[in-house]
Amino acid sequence: MSCVFACARRFGDSGVAKAAIRVSSVGGVERGFKVIVCRACEDPPCAAACPTGALAKRKDGGVLLNPSKCIGCGNCVDACPIGAVMWDEEANKPIICVHCGICASYCPYDVIKLVR
Repeated sequence: MSCVFACARRFGDSGVAKAAIRVSSVGGVERGFKVIVCRACEDPPCAAACPTGALAKRKDGGVLLNPSKCIGCGNCVDACPIGAVMWDEEANKPIICVHCGICASYCPYDVIKLVR
């Protein structure tokens, strides 16, 4: 979970609610865990689903959020096939991974890697 906390701290928060990455169990410690984070789609469905253009395609894959254009419709969350668009309940806007790599640098098991 250190990757999740590192991501959340990037925004100045200490809880996991603002992180752009999630780690969850797939059936207890014996079965392992799964990491849910943006995979930087070449043709991001989240951006295609945005009616206001608040999500713009990044040069290296994935998207960037322009919060001033976001109307909080949640279409991006529904459109992500792997569930990697998180939601900020307070701001009523998506939490989008910006591929900064801080999660990978805090992963003690080298599960996460930022490849450009």
